[in-house]
Amino acid sequence: MHDLADDLGIGDVSAYGSDSNRTPVIDKLASEGIRFQHGYTAPLCGPSRALILTGRYAFRTGAVNQDMCGNLKPSEEIMIPTVLRSAGYVTSMIGKWGQLPLNPSDFGFDDYIRFKGSGVYWSKEKAKADMYTVNGVDKQLGDQYMPDLMHEHMVKFVSANVSKPFFLYYSLVQVHAKIQPTPDSKPGSDLYADNIAYMDKLVGKLLHTLDSLKLRDNTLIVFMGDNGTANQYAARGTIGGRPLSGKKGSMLECGGLVPTIACWPGKIAPGQVSKTLIDASDLLPTFADVAGAKLPTKNIIDGHSFLPQLLGQKGQQREWIFCELPSSGRSVRNRHGISS
Repeated sequence: MHDLADDLGIGDVSAYGSDSNRTPVIDKLASEGIRFQHGYTAPLCGPSRALILTGRYAFRTGAVNQDMCGNLKPSEEIMIPTVLRSAGYVTSMIGKWGQLPLNPSDFGFDDYIRFKGSGVYWSKEKAKADMYTVNGVDKQLGDQYMPDLMHEHMVKFVSANVSKPFFLYYSLVQVHAKIQPTPDSKPGSDLYADNIAYMDKLVGKLLHTLDSLKLRDNTLIVFMGDNGTANQYAARGTIGGRPLSGKKGSMLECGGLVPTIACWPGKIAPGQVSKTLIDASDLLPTFADVAGAKLPTKNIIDGHSFLPQLLGQKGQQREWIFCELPSSGRSVRNRHGISS
């Protein structure tokens, strides 16, 4: 299961030392598993999501910016759900499909609920927010809160597939701008903090669902941000009183350095903080490794499975990770630093 937050940098999560925000559920998830100190992805949401789902760098797929992500074709790129289907998995995409083209079903997802664009909370806040799509059927959002609607769909999917192996790509709304009041917000409250708290609450509700269905011990959860904190909110994401270098859209460190947490009770030893280099392209081969699925041979896969490290084995660790936004530059980071 991949739980993906939107525009959530390390300065937004208290497990990483955030001065401004409190994320007790995510912190507990980290304490029950592994918190990676060096988890990286592309510093922009479209390229990041293409990287996650294909396991391939943007210079191979062409998904080098938001617009170019729309050129991905099912005939050319194989995504996680297609890989896992060969091992008997049923799959669902919940939430943001973003800059990716067509619909999740065109790339192998058996089930999906998606909204248009990014940052959809309430139907009246954006021109595209009034309609959402469930398995090819357009519906009106009305007075519902999109993150809650996504949670309800997740519960139905997991409950219907409790006896089957499943993969859930749960792409949260929070905390993409325009930041809106949550159902828990009070007049005059800090809306950004409210949204961090509501995202944390939704992660807790996800865990409660897995616990109630007795699935938790058999479910690997990887929680991650899709890129660094965005816009003016990056300035508040200090750690130890110090500002971070980089944000969404930046090739500086915290444009691509994101919260990365893995939890799997009984399989992953709790309380770990790892310096292992993790690259978002590693997710596809790791999930394939967990599922016992074969990697596609049609295209070069840039990722490497980090399942051995999750299970406390040495395995073959990455020596470097690669990051690019052609409009801003490219960098290779090893265990000692970054070279551009």
